[in-house]
Amino acid sequence: MFTPITALCRNEIIVTGEGSLTTRPLDFFEKVFPILNIKVSTDNGKLPIKIQGPLQPVNIEIDGSLSSQFLTGLLLAYSVSFQESVAIKVSNLKSRPYIDLTLDVMKKFGLTVPENNDYKEFVFRQREKVSETSPDEIVYSVEGDWSGGAFLLVAGAITGNITVRGLSLASTQADKKIVEALMACGAGIAMETKGIKIHSAPMKGFEFDATDCPDLFPPLVALAAYCEGFTKIKGVSRLAYKESNRSLTLQDEFGKMAVRIELEEDVMIVYGGGKVKGAGVHSRYDHRIAMACAVAALKADGATTIEEAQAINKSYPDFYEHLRILGAKVTGDKLGVAEILKKLIKDA
Repeated sequence: MFTPITALCRNEIIVTGEGSLTTRPLDFFEKVFPILNIKVSTDNGKLPIKIQGPLQPVNIEIDGSLSSQFLTGLLLAYSVSFQESVAIKVSNLKSRPYIDLTLDVMKKFGLTVPENNDYKEFVFRQREKVSETSPDEIVYSVEGDWSGGAFLLVAGAITGNITVRGLSLASTQADKKIVEALMACGAGIAMETKGIKIHSAPMKGFEFDATDCPDLFPPLVALAAYCEGFTKIKGVSRLAYKESNRSLTLQDEFGKMAVRIELEEDVMIVYGGGKVKGAGVHSRYDHRIAMACAVAALKADGATTIEEAQAINKSYPDFYEHLRILGAKVTGDKLGVAEILKKLIKDA
C-alpha cells in the first residue's frame, strides 16, 4: 500500500520488513513500476525492494486478484501526481469493499477522487496544477474495526450473552459480512441502539462467500466448529499470502482441536457439531489464527495453550484482556504466550 506512495520521491529508497512480509511476492511492483518510470529491484522477488521515482502516472492495466492493497497505493499516489487525464484499468479485482474505503478516505481528506467505472477502471480527469496548501484542520472519525469485532461476535455466538458496541452497520468495511454469516447459521443476534447483542442459540452449518473478505476465514472457522453439520466457505485462493498460508494453517491447528477441515479447490469445508477439544496449538505468528484458536477454545473440552500467542499485538493487543472481561480464564507470561482455558459458564 505504501510502496507506490514512497515511489513519489526522487531519492532512492529501500523498503524492508520482517516476519511474513519477507515471504510475500513483489512481482506486481516489478511489472508495474517500470511502466511508471520507477527504477525497481528486489531480492529475487522478495523484500527488500529498492525504488527510485518519481512515479509518473500513465494509463496502465493491473491484476487485482492478489491484493486490493496494490490498487489502494496506486490510487493514493496518482491522486497527487497526475496532470493529464489518466486511467488505471483493473482485472479480477478482489476485496472491493476495501477500495470503497480508500475512495471514501481520499474524499474526506480532499484528495482527487477518480471516477469508478464498476471497479474495472478508475479515471482521473485532467485538472489544473493543484495548490500545495491544505486545510488547517480535518476532522476524521475512525470507525470501529469489524475485523477485530468479528471475533467477539463469534465468541458471543459460541458462549452467549454479550453486547458489542462501536461497530457501524453503515460501514463499507468488508468484514461487516460477519453479520450475514451469523444470521445464516442461526446464531442469536439482535441489532440494538446500544450495540449488537449476541446470545447462544442452536447453530447449523452454512455457506458463505469470503472472496471479498478473506480476513473473516479464521473467525468463520471458529464459528463453524460449533455449528451442526458442515459449513462451506468460498475464497480459499485469497489465503495463500497472508501472515501464514491460512487455509493450511487453519486446517492444521483446528485439526489439533478435533475440528476436521477439507480443502476442495477454492472451497473450505468445516465439519462442526463434534466436541471441540482443548489442545496445544501454534499461532504461526499470525494474529488472526491466534484469535481464532482462542475463540474456539472458549467452550472446548479442556485447556488450550497457544504458542506465540503475542501475535495478536499486530491488530488487537487487548484481545486476551477482553476475553477475561467476558469471563474466560486466561493466563500467560509477559511475552503474551497465553493459556486459554475453557469458558467459565455460571450455569454449567
